[in-house]
Amino acid sequence: MSEWLDNLIPLKVPPLEHEQLAGWRPTRKAAEGLGCRLLADQRIEVEPGVSLSADVYVPRTPGRYPAIVQCAAYTRELHTAGVPTGSNEIGCPPVFTNRGYAQVVATRRGMGRSDGEAGVFLNSQDVDDLERCIAWAAEQPWCDGRVVMFGTSYYGMTQPLVAVRRPEALKAFFCNEICTDYFRHLLNFGGVFNLFFCNLWMGANFTPALFSLRVPPVVRALLSHVTNSPLKRFWQPFLMKRADALFRSFMAKTPAKPVREWYANWTLDAKSRETSTLAPGPSKELGRIDIPFVVVQNLGYFNLHQYGAYDLFQNAATPRDRKWMILAPPRYELPVYAWQYEALAFFDHVLHGADNGYAGQPPVRYWLEGAARFEGAADFPVPGAVERRFFLAPNGPDAAPHSLAETASRSGESRWAAVPLGLPLLGGFDEVANQILTFELPIERTMRLAGPVSLHLSFSSNEIDSYVVARLGRVAADGGYHLLSLGAISPARRQRDPARDTACEIVHDTSVRAPLEPGVAVDLAFSLTPGPTELRPGDRLRLDVGSRLDLLRSNVSNGYVHFDLPGPPYLARNTLHYGEGSYLAVQETPAI
Repeated sequence: MSEWLDNLIPLKVPPLEHEQLAGWRPTRKAAEGLGCRLLADQRIEVEPGVSLSADVYVPRTPGRYPAIVQCAAYTRELHTAGVPTGSNEIGCPPVFTNRGYAQVVATRRGMGRSDGEAGVFLNSQDVDDLERCIAWAAEQPWCDGRVVMFGTSYYGMTQPLVAVRRPEALKAFFCNEICTDYFRHLLNFGGVFNLFFCNLWMGANFTPALFSLRVPPVVRALLSHVTNSPLKRFWQPFLMKRADALFRSFMAKTPAKPVREWYANWTLDAKSRETSTLAPGPSKELGRIDIPFVVVQNLGYFNLHQYGAYDLFQNAATPRDRKWMILAPPRYELPVYAWQYEALAFFDHVLHGADNGYAGQPPVRYWLEGAARFEGAADFPVPGAVERRFFLAPNGPDAAPHSLAETASRSGESRWAAVPLGLPLLGGFDEVANQILTFELPIERTMRLAGPVSLHLSFSSNEIDSYVVARLGRVAADGGYHLLSLGAISPARRQRDPARDTACEIVHDTSVRAPLEPGVAVDLAFSLTPGPTELRPGDRLRLDVGSRLDLLRSNVSNGYVHFDLPGPPYLARNTLHYGEGSYLAVQETPAI
């Protein structure tokens, strides 16, 4: 009776009209038209007396199918309802089951209907449990013994974590927007705690009400018809434009006490890797991964998910013709329904040997801003790309637009004010103490940039520390501004950690603090997020340098997700010293 009631109303499939295929179209499908049936609240024993709850979606047509296993820290009660929550990142189950895949959505210990007590996020016990979920799925009568994984953010980050364990049944995975080193990709950005993201994340997902939330499957299915109705084209843009206000409302909520205890550690004690309760992540173990995978990076992210994709693609031991990376156009939407068709084509190719064109896809496909198309490459950075250095050059008063030049200036300096976030200022302060320096390069020939971006500065301050945030953008010939990339560093935490560097990321050992000597210049080198773009005559490449992310970020409705940071720590006057040590480094790709 319960199974009949759970399936009384079918789930409504949303229109999947964007970010589903990265510049191509498959020529065939391994299966289609198989329908969807829910097996609610299945129990997966992970140790004696402790079982996890999982909702299992299987094709309505009887048979044995590959299983897609997903697990995160969130309640799953509203996922299939299509409710626009930040944790709704599993995709739409009927899309998978209709194509011949079973989908297993498990809930970690201590959350919802699962037994046990939850530990800090992404811990080794969670990975043990996920291994058992994979083994359990492989043994079920509706599974053919083969398991893959799919999901975004937390549902993506669990995939490399378990893939390094090499579970026998796991044959491939498809992860979207991931972190591989949790200390530097989740908690710490250039030496500053990721406060606003953690406030939002914990307030939105881990309140006592969400731990105990119960929504019957039939209600979820009914809600899916409302949220995925034609009215979505009206309410979703409205919601995105007000995302910042929605974020602030979540930040004001009170999470469960254990979550607040972890938060207190991250906020107050986690000044180094050794003092953080958060697990390190799989970064140093990626060489153990040898199965096929696809990793997707949304180019609109800054202080979340920004470098894990490059780390995984570069360092996994999977053969070069069995791993793919997609650098996707900036887009933020709730819920996350991106990349299901791409994943299905990948799974069809890997598991069924479908001759659907996936084998012919280049290892890297990246969105080329300015040209509005995907480009293919054998690797990233793009082979044959040449580093171009544009030196920062003065052009009058501090507040005036300065220059990016092919040759270094011999001398000079420009200054900007560093004001801690939230401090009140007198009206007109920016007229006498600018908070941003701007540099521009007029484009005289078509130029394509794709690869790592870094900023090198000769820098001083009249305080013992500050914060430096850099933004790179394209100003189109018509005057429109297009954000490309962002980066940041705390100058007192500038010591390099080259053993952790990747081809796209300069890594610092932020556990080491070397306070500035006021007025004495130091050399800073830090990465900006890659932002492939095509620059055309009449465009300008613009670099902005300041000390507060809120002065340089973009609204979420524009597709970019940037959470404010509590820097700089002091009121200060910062100085950029011109010369050989102050330049922007980008990669120019060969002409097409």
